[in-house]
Amino acid sequence: MSDRQPMTLQGKEKLEAELKRLLSVERPDVIKAIEEARGHGDLSENADYDAAKERQAFVESRIADIQTKLANAEVIDIASIKSNTITFGATVQLLDLDSEEKVSYQIVGEEEADVKNGRISIFSPLARSIIGKKKGDVVEFKSPKGEKEFEVLNFSFK
Repeated sequence: MSDRQPMTLQGKEKLEAELKRLLSVERPDVIKAIEEARGHGDLSENADYDAAKERQAFVESRIADIQTKLANAEVIDIASIKSNTITFGATVQLLDLDSEEKVSYQIVGEEEADVKNGRISIFSPLARSIIGKKKGDVVEFKSPKGEKEFEVLNFSFK
């Protein structure tokens, strides 16, 4: 059994909505597609049947994956966090000391991470390096592009 996985309330709601859609829309649609494909005769050379069975395997796998993630979720209400150091859920403003570029990231659960939208996984190298830091601290971490240095400009929980 895996450890508890931190997740925001919004992340949990998004997973629950996807699970509901998979169970109430996708699963019935794929079952109908399999039944229709069976009606086309010989299953050994039936591309529609093969495609429907592949889709069914994907849908069932994703349902199981989401159910596991929800079962292991430790849902954290970010609005209730009071911390004078950076923790899960914080939105952090950083200054890249090499490029002088300001960046902002929220530290979220693995399933919620979306770097393009400023959401990084708690397990990412950057998040690991800034957890526990305060405004004004300088952090170094190894990025895929090499060593990076950031100064913590500010952080908040919203």
